[in-house]
Amino acid sequence: MTPPGHLPAEIVCPSCEAPLHGVAERLQDALRTSESRFRAAFADAGIGMALVDADDCIIEANPALGAMVGRDVSELVRMHIHAFIDPEESARRLYLELVSGERERLRLEKRLRHRDGGTVWTNITVSLIRDGEGRPLCTLAMVEDVSEQRRLGDRLQYQSMHDPLTRLPNRACFFERLAAACDAADDGRRRVGLCYVDLDGFAAVNDTLGHHVGDRLLVAVAARLRERFTGGGRLVARLGGDEFALLVPDSEGGDQLTGLAEELLRVLEEPFEVSGHRLAVTASVGVVERPVRGTTPTELVKDADATLYWSKADGRARWTLYDPDRGAHQMTRQLLATALRPALERGEFAVEFQPLVGLEEGRVHGAEALVRWRHPRFGTLSPDRFIPLAEETGAIVPLGKWVLEESCRQARRWLEEFPDAEVFVSVNLAVRQVWDSDVVADVAGVLERTGLPPRLLQLELTESAVMGPAGRPLQALQALAEMGVRIAIDDFGTGYSNLAYLSRLPVHALKLDGSFVEGFRDPGGDRREADEKIVTAMVRLAHALGLSVTAEGVENAAQAERLRATGCDTAQGWYFARPGPPHRVARMLREGPRAAGGALPGRAGPGAPA
Repeated sequence: MTPPGHLPAEIVCPSCEAPLHGVAERLQDALRTSESRFRAAFADAGIGMALVDADDCIIEANPALGAMVGRDVSELVRMHIHAFIDPEESARRLYLELVSGERERLRLEKRLRHRDGGTVWTNITVSLIRDGEGRPLCTLAMVEDVSEQRRLGDRLQYQSMHDPLTRLPNRACFFERLAAACDAADDGRRRVGLCYVDLDGFAAVNDTLGHHVGDRLLVAVAARLRERFTGGGRLVARLGGDEFALLVPDSEGGDQLTGLAEELLRVLEEPFEVSGHRLAVTASVGVVERPVRGTTPTELVKDADATLYWSKADGRARWTLYDPDRGAHQMTRQLLATALRPALERGEFAVEFQPLVGLEEGRVHGAEALVRWRHPRFGTLSPDRFIPLAEETGAIVPLGKWVLEESCRQARRWLEEFPDAEVFVSVNLAVRQVWDSDVVADVAGVLERTGLPPRLLQLELTESAVMGPAGRPLQALQALAEMGVRIAIDDFGTGYSNLAYLSRLPVHALKLDGSFVEGFRDPGGDRREADEKIVTAMVRLAHALGLSVTAEGVENAAQAERLRATGCDTAQGWYFARPGPPHRVARMLREGPRAAGGALPGRAGPGAPA
C-alpha cells in the first residue's frame, strides 16, 4: 500500500492497466507546489499560527506567533503550549470536545505570557485536521493579537466607571458595587454601611472665586478622601456636583460608620490650599448602616439621601445617623404633601370655628376659622400637620381661597340668624397667598359672592410676615383695610414686636401669643408677675394705637380674670369653647353673654390643654 502523502512510481489506467507515462511526475509537482504555497502562507501570515499535536506540543509555528510571545520559531517547536498559555478547565473541556470530533472548531479569548513577563491578549481559533480516513492528526491554532482593542476597551470601561474630574469611581461604579454588596452571599450576619457626604456652601466658592477654583477644590477633596478612606474593601465615589459617598460593603456596625463620619468631618475641616486661596470646608454627612438581608440598594440610597438632608436641616457641619422613626415621619410628610391638592378636590377638608369672647361682658365677638383635614388614612389632622407643607408646595393658595370662601359663607349665615350680633369671622392668611395670588381681588370676589360685609371679615397674618420689608404685602394690606376688612397680627410678641412700626400699618387687632398666657396659670411666682406686667404694658400701648387685643390659649377662669384685669379685650381657648362645627357658635349666640369667669357653653373646664 502506498503510504499516505506519497504517489506510486507508475500510474496505470484502471480499465486496461496500461501505464500512463508522466502523470505521476505531474501530480508530484502539483503536490509539492501546493505544499510550498501552504508553507509560504503559513510562514508569512500576519496572524500567529501553530500546529499542535495530541500531547499539546507545538509541531510547527510561524514567525508571527513567535513575535507575539517574544520567542524564536525554533524555540516554540516541541514546546508545550502551557509554557505560555495558562491552563483553564473550561478551555480544556472544549478542546477535548474538539479532538474527539464533537465539534469542528472552537474560539477562545486567551491571555498569552510574553517572554518579558508582559501579557498579550489574543483571540484563538482552533481547528481539527484529519487524515484521509478521517482520523485526527493535529490541530491548527490561528492566534490574533487583540491587546490594543483590549486596552481600548479597558480605557472605555474605566472612563464609563470613573469621574473625569476627580478620577474617583463615579455614580455608575458606586451603584454597581453597592448592588454587588447587597447581592453577595449572606449568612444573616453581613452588614453594609454608607456615608453620604455633601460639602456645605460649595456654591459660594463657584460664585465668588469661579468654577475653575471650585473644580480644583473638588479634586483636592477627592484626593484627600481617596488617601484617607480607600482600602479594606471600602469605596470612595463622587456621585455628582459636590456630593461624595463612602461605601463599606462589610460593615462592623453603626459605631464603625459613625466613627468614619466623624473622621470625614475632621479630614475635610483641614483647610485646602487651592489656586492661591486658603479654603475652609465643612460637610454634612448622612449615615446608614444595617444588615444586608432585608434591604436593597434603592432603599439604602433613599435613606442615606434623606439622612443627608436631615444633617443640612439640623445646621450643617455634622453627621446624622438614619432614624427609622424620623424616616417614617418624613415619608408621612411626603405623602401628605403630594396628596394636598387632590384632597382639596375630593372635599376632604372642613372648617371648624373657635369663638372669640369679650372678657368684660362675655359676649361672642367673632370666631376664628380653623381648617381640618379629614384624611382617609391618618384621621383628622390639625393645621400644624399640613399647613407648613401647603406653604412649601404652594397648595396653600387654593386651600386658602377655599377656607376663606367657606368661612365667609358661614359668617353670612350667622349674620342672617343673628343680625344684631355683628359676629366677624377671622381667617388666617399665609404670606405666600399674598405673593402668589392677587389676594385683594380674591377677597373682594369672595365678599361679593357670599354677601358678607367687609367689616365682618378679619384676616390674620403672623407678626414676622407683616413687619418685614415694605412692598407687595404692605400694599395688599392697605388695599384690604381701605376695603373695610379688619387686619390682625397673629402670635404677637414672638417676632419683631415693634409697636412703633405698627402705627404705620393698617392693623386693627393684636393676638397675643399663647406663651404669654401660660404664665397666668401659675397662682404665684416671678413668672406670673413678669408676664402680667408685660401683657399689661402691651395692652396699654396697643390701645394707645387704637388696636384691640385678643389673648390666645386661655384654659381656666383664673387666667381669664387676670387677663381681663390687664385690659385685654377678647380671648379664645378651651376655657370658652373648643374648635368645633359652626352650630356651637350659633348656640352661644342664642344663649347670650355670660360673665367672663362663669361657665360658658362648650367650656372644657380648668386645666384643659389649649
